[in-house]
Amino acid sequence: MAEVLLLLIIFLFFSLIVSLSSGADTITANRSISGDETITSKDESFRLGFFKAGNSSNYYIGMWYNKVSTDPPTVAWVANRETPVSDRFSSELKIMDGNLVLLNESKSIIWTTGVNSSSSSSSSSSVVAILLDDGNLVLTSGLLNSNVTIWQSFDFPAHTWLPGARLSYDNRTRTKKLLTSWKSNEDPAEGLFSLELDPIGEQYLIRWNRTTQYWTSGSWDEKDKLFSLVPEMRLNYIYNFSYVSNENESYFTYSLYNPSIISRFIMDVSGQVKMLSWLDATKQWNLFWSQPRQQCEVYDYCGAFGSCRQSGLPFCNCLTGFTPRSQSDWDLNDFSRGCVRKTDLQCGRTSEKYGFLRISSTRSNKPPNSTSLAVGSSGACESSCLSNCSCNAYSYDNNNGCSIWDTELLNLSGDDNNEITINVKVASKDLPSDKKDNGLIIGAVVGSVIGVVLLVGLIWFLIRRNNRRFIGQTTVEGSLVSFVYRDLQTATKNFSEKLGGGGFGSVFKGTLPDSSVVAVKKLESVSQGEKQFRTEVSTIGTIQHMNLVRLRGFCSEGNSKLLVYDYMPNGSLDAHLFSKDKLLDWKTRYQIALGTARGLVYLHEKCRDCIIHCDIKPENVLLDADLCPKVADFGLAKLVGREFSRVLTTMRGTRGYLAPEWLSGVAITTKADVYSYGMMTFELISGTRNSEQSEDGRKKFFPMQVADALIDGVDILKLLDPTLNGEASLEEVTKLCKVACWCIQDDEENRPAMSQVEQILDGVLDVNMPPKPRSLQLFVDNNDAVVFFTESSTSSSSQAHSNPSSRVSQAKSAASL
Repeated sequence: MAEVLLLLIIFLFFSLIVSLSSGADTITANRSISGDETITSKDESFRLGFFKAGNSSNYYIGMWYNKVSTDPPTVAWVANRETPVSDRFSSELKIMDGNLVLLNESKSIIWTTGVNSSSSSSSSSSVVAILLDDGNLVLTSGLLNSNVTIWQSFDFPAHTWLPGARLSYDNRTRTKKLLTSWKSNEDPAEGLFSLELDPIGEQYLIRWNRTTQYWTSGSWDEKDKLFSLVPEMRLNYIYNFSYVSNENESYFTYSLYNPSIISRFIMDVSGQVKMLSWLDATKQWNLFWSQPRQQCEVYDYCGAFGSCRQSGLPFCNCLTGFTPRSQSDWDLNDFSRGCVRKTDLQCGRTSEKYGFLRISSTRSNKPPNSTSLAVGSSGACESSCLSNCSCNAYSYDNNNGCSIWDTELLNLSGDDNNEITINVKVASKDLPSDKKDNGLIIGAVVGSVIGVVLLVGLIWFLIRRNNRRFIGQTTVEGSLVSFVYRDLQTATKNFSEKLGGGGFGSVFKGTLPDSSVVAVKKLESVSQGEKQFRTEVSTIGTIQHMNLVRLRGFCSEGNSKLLVYDYMPNGSLDAHLFSKDKLLDWKTRYQIALGTARGLVYLHEKCRDCIIHCDIKPENVLLDADLCPKVADFGLAKLVGREFSRVLTTMRGTRGYLAPEWLSGVAITTKADVYSYGMMTFELISGTRNSEQSEDGRKKFFPMQVADALIDGVDILKLLDPTLNGEASLEEVTKLCKVACWCIQDDEENRPAMSQVEQILDGVLDVNMPPKPRSLQLFVDNNDAVVFFTESSTSSSSQAHSNPSSRVSQAKSAASL
């Protein structure tokens, strides 16, 4: 009897456990959520319950990433965006009358799924809410084997677009599913910015206040499977995008090739759409992609009379004489309410004195809503504004005449744009005092006189030293020269002879007045201010090594940022490796591999601050007159102000040389350069790109061939560049092949440091055959069949044939790695 009783207790105990666990992701008629109670998806990816946004005292029902350790939690969906509760213990999320409803402290319904229970095929008492592993909260019948979805959160997105969800346009009801930003980081109510689908143009738009468009994806290209103005989609390794359009609806959706990656797409409070991935190593979200690229391209980001400055932080500032309309909102980075005058303009009072604050702008980015007046001079335009009580500002130029603004000024720029001047009406007492202005004028005059004296002295000194030939340059920190843009324009014949280009900018050949030949790089997308730029350039200028290209000087005038380097007469390594006209013998190739390694060792270990190059490839290894290799473009990743975003192939890094960690969203270290060096080394050996089509039309992946040859004991010289006719040291070729295989190991911890590579090539260290890399064992043949080669061939083969069509584009990209 005792044994039977014990078995019964055990049975009841496990039944209770099963009952509790099966309900962990479900809200039923008998189980609600209140206080700190939550439900969690079966794979524990998402959790749903009450949460607070930032330091706000309000509570919301929402869903957040359960495996992401942030404080506050990273919220993916909010139910009661507009109607928070103040007491979560007195509030309740429950099933009622066939709906999921939220009751506040007064037991009033403040949010509901809004399903018409009378039209539902399910009994109201059987309805349950389930949190799925993909982050979709679904309302369904609790009846056995029922798959009927009554309601789902995917149809009501907030600011986050989860993989598998659709952003769509219903052609029948003419309604949209769109993303809307939070109002601020502490208020998830609908903000001003939205991302929505335009079915007519088959494009996505970002709008301000649901009306003013300020970004478009461009139309959908079905052939290339991308939006015309988002070319980055062509080079994506992480996301599988698809667009569907039929008579009922049009929608865009995406999935992850690797479901283990935690990624999200949001309409941010900044007015930018962003894709982010979670870095478990650094415990933070890492920006992968964003649009518009520049914060100040967001319409009305800083509000009325707020100016946006892209070149420094904070982005938003009130104009002189103005103050934030809401300081508390401003402190939360919610600038939408803009700024107001410190002193109201008392129109009509004769004692009131007005003045004008002069600000600059570009013609293409003038504040909207101006009115043209037919007056013939700047003075008449100013008088018209002064006599008009509603006039806030005026502008006059010879091309467009007089413009006045009766409305608040939006989209003002805080950067130096000198195309046109806008004069903003401000109370005289809030403008800089005349005394201060006089002091500034006197100071400017005195400073100019001193500057002229110093300049004359400098010119005399330079002439005496006879080491600088034109006046428009100044020596900085004893070695770098600050060039004048006009002089570089003359030296390069208006930038007519292009030597090459890449992610950082284009390079042009130039000749200075002293007859020395230089390479001038015009940088693109530089976001740093003048002081920061000069500081970073000075740092790069102090880096001197025989295997690094020497920086001779720079130019920084407005938005024009240029770098001046020593000219390398033999160009870049790729021009020799992949050309039949310029052949490199084996001895030269080996010395290039060794010299490049030495240059990287200096950057990684011997500089004051470690420099990660981020874009090692043959195009960035230059050859001097003696074919000595010199690494170019080092330090530019930091110089142009690009954080380690994931817009890899357009902003940083080159497809074919990128380490796996670039693609999986972990912190980048010097081992990323090691990987790129390894891929480049394979090309030194073969004389071809790593992925090249053979005579039979099939893709051959050279690193795979090398690894197989080393493991199988095949004559490695058979893989050597045919133009060398086998004339190479077998020992050196084998050594270089092993080093390359070691450098491209999947796990960065298993790769060598560049100092170890240098010692191996110098003969100080020996190298054994490393394991065969797994992540690169993929190629696409001429029939677009996806083939995987891994040591665990069973699982890989099944993966290869399970869904080849959905992974062809990914495989094609990876095949070029």
